[in-house]
Amino acid sequence: MDSTHSSGRPARFYAWLSIVASLVIITLKTLAYLVTGSVGLLSDAVESIANVVAAGVALWALTLASRPPDSVHAFGHSKAEYFSSALEGVLILVAAGGIAVAAGGRLFHPHPLESVGVGLVLSIVSSGMNATVAWILLQASRRLRSITLRADAYHLLTDVWTSIGVILGIVVVKLTGWLVLDPLIALGVAANIVWTGIKLLRETGSSLLDAALPTDMQETILLILDEYKRQGIQFHALRTRVAGSRGFVSFHVLVPGQWTVQQGHNICEAIELALLKALPGIYVMTHLEPLEDPASWQDEQLDRVIDPDLSGKG
Repeated sequence: MDSTHSSGRPARFYAWLSIVASLVIITLKTLAYLVTGSVGLLSDAVESIANVVAAGVALWALTLASRPPDSVHAFGHSKAEYFSSALEGVLILVAAGGIAVAAGGRLFHPHPLESVGVGLVLSIVSSGMNATVAWILLQASRRLRSITLRADAYHLLTDVWTSIGVILGIVVVKLTGWLVLDPLIALGVAANIVWTGIKLLRETGSSLLDAALPTDMQETILLILDEYKRQGIQFHALRTRVAGSRGFVSFHVLVPGQWTVQQGHNICEAIELALLKALPGIYVMTHLEPLEDPASWQDEQLDRVIDPDLSGKG
């Protein structure tokens, strides 16, 4: 779960890709607005400004998150990614507010559109670029498990849907002459952007509160531990959390008290290696305890709340 992977490029490469693409796209969208005078296209261009800023912050966050642990940050700097995703959510909401203000004024003072053909071509080209970059970022975010790249991809996808709505609206305005449709579409776009920003901020907030690993990863952990439970070994106090692109797992390993320290150490090593093989990049911490000692089971009550599958001695 590091910011790089042996089979692909590092996360910062995709942040640079997003920055370059956003600069090109905002240029095209601004030209589209200037030649048409459409407030819908203006709303599209305003959102792209936020894309550029967000991509720059994403690059900073990924650079900081890639730093190794030090004496002050013993578990690394991976949570720096949440600065980027939080800012991304805020910028999305700010962009929505700017769009709503611009559209509100045009709603009461409709303005005829000019050079619609040229503006639509520019907007379609920029939307195609946005969709391509967003798809690339989404694929990279899944491979690298990066919330920063995922947030940037969602932002760009919001931009794509915004552009599609604006393009369709301009076509309808041109065909019908209903100028009021232009600002109405822009207001609809702003509402959709607000929803995207809120979802992103909620996800960031949950992660900052040390959310557990995804369900599929937790199920993998339980399956591996079940293999060892058949050998008479017990587990409890399972805790998992996500910090940016890194995942952390800790649990207690209960073995017969007559085992030697070497035997206990060997079984913990084997379990940790099995987990690392199934979930590359996670950080595993185990605590060895004797099965027969009542003090070893003091976390059992909390286990019933966190993970009923690990509670009990049988």
